[in-house]
Amino acid sequence: MKLHCEVEVVSRHLPALGLRNRGKGVRAVLSLCQQAPRTQPRPPAGSERGGRHPACLFISTLKDKSGTRYEASASSLKGFLSAVRLAHRGCDVEAPLSTLTPVKTSEFEKFKTKMVITSKKDYPLSKNFPCSLEHLQTSYCGLIRVDTRMLCLKNLRKLDLSHNHIKKLPATIGDLIHLQELNLNDNHLESFSVALCQSTLQKSLRCLDLSKNKIKALPVQFCQLRELTDLKLDDNELIRLPFKMGQLTNLRFLSAAQNKLPFLPSEFKNLTLEYLDLFGNIFEQPKVLPVIKLQTPLTLLESSARAVLDNRIPYGSPIIPFHLCQDLDTAKTCVCGRFCLSCFIQGTTTMNLHSVAHTVVLVDNMGGTEAPVISYFCSLACYVNSCDMLK
Repeated sequence: MKLHCEVEVVSRHLPALGLRNRGKGVRAVLSLCQQAPRTQPRPPAGSERGGRHPACLFISTLKDKSGTRYEASASSLKGFLSAVRLAHRGCDVEAPLSTLTPVKTSEFEKFKTKMVITSKKDYPLSKNFPCSLEHLQTSYCGLIRVDTRMLCLKNLRKLDLSHNHIKKLPATIGDLIHLQELNLNDNHLESFSVALCQSTLQKSLRCLDLSKNKIKALPVQFCQLRELTDLKLDDNELIRLPFKMGQLTNLRFLSAAQNKLPFLPSEFKNLTLEYLDLFGNIFEQPKVLPVIKLQTPLTLLESSARAVLDNRIPYGSPIIPFHLCQDLDTAKTCVCGRFCLSCFIQGTTTMNLHSVAHTVVLVDNMGGTEAPVISYFCSLACYVNSCDMLK
């Protein structure tokens, strides 16, 4: 009979000596054992249970696999207490008793919470990962896809798949409901799927590292990962950031250096960051003349879309066609707060990045901390009222 638990051996003599116990248990295998006959002393003559061998508690730890034997005593579990009590009284114990043998390393892996693998030769091929893992790192293992065995680790909080050759992420990563940190640095990813953005990661994911991949754009739904505090996008091929970046209200660390960003989205100014790094992008100079795409009167599609969004009317593919849902998801936000679909004025201005971040890495070798921001206006009136911003 074995129990995997945390064990602290307490001496009741310590307080009398002015000493204290450690107050901290260690992972161990606690067994109710029966000592081997050849090592037991012969029971005294006349003993009622002379033919039986006494039971004992046996504690084995990772450092002491041979274990230490103790007389049977109480345990935290009722069933174990009952078995110990019966054994201590010399009664028959219905539970199977273990033999006094050293514990195998695999016994401790059953409750292992952290595993770090940094080479192919150490990668487990013939056995599963311990189901109790909370932190798993498999770097430099040559993985070309995410191992499905990892997706069964329901307690996982930190997953590090950096320095591999992964090209695509399975949507089932979103089933890891406790996942807080996901490191995909230095892989071959070309996208981050909408399915992941709309999964349970919306509530759990705090830190995401997508640096050193081949991502050109992130979906609009990416901004639904609103619990993100740290986001690394360095060394990709990004030509734009999601224009609803301002919805990432918990974001504090953003690094998107060495990409191909020509400008920042208008909602970028709504961020409140502690650290921002946009060095090495191809920021363009603000255009003097705006791009005008106004229509009078508004089309039926434009009017309907504005009404749905301005009044926050729920929508979805069961209600309206999927392509209309996509149009609504990608609607622009005017500086006045209203929405516009394809009828707008587009202008560009510059923004000092210190207005959104406490610490700013220079955007170029000239010591600049300004970047172009693209803005949208739903009407000529909004544009005229905001013309001072575009000078």
